[in-house]
Amino acid sequence: MSPNIEARLQTLEDVEEIRKLKARYCQACDDDHNPDKLGPLFTADAIWEASSMGAARGRAAIQKLLGDLGKSGTIRNSAHHAINPIIDVDGNAATGEWRLIMLYTGLYPNGDLHYSRIIGWYRENYKKLDGRWYIHRLFCQVEEAAPYQLAAGPGTAPQP
Repeated sequence: MSPNIEARLQTLEDVEEIRKLKARYCQACDDDHNPDKLGPLFTADAIWEASSMGAARGRAAIQKLLGDLGKSGTIRNSAHHAINPIIDVDGNAATGEWRLIMLYTGLYPNGDLHYSRIIGWYRENYKKLDGRWYIHRLFCQVEEAAPYQLAAGPGTAPQP
């Protein structure tokens, strides 16, 4: 293979590994923000930040913040959809932009159940360390977060 083809192939493989990394992130978030699954996805000095929640610096702080979110019941039964990725790789560094659509069940402070959605986007930086990609910086901009109601009918959940 020529060096140009090898470089292009490596870029494609890196993009695919970053897509898998993001899929693992979404799966861990949908597993009640499982800190044991989320932690290994980040560099030791990573930053996780969301416009609606503030920031956590370092893997341990990220695990605590997201783990506490999962335990709180604020977001349960979530379905994170990170779509329309734009991923640019430059050696052992990369950037990614993703559109976010998330549906979830949660609890109001009074304990009532609600169904909600979040629409927004992610902007991320990645690092490749020892041949493996990690999230180094994640910023989530929430553009809209609002409850919704399910249509009434057979087999639907009770309305909030």
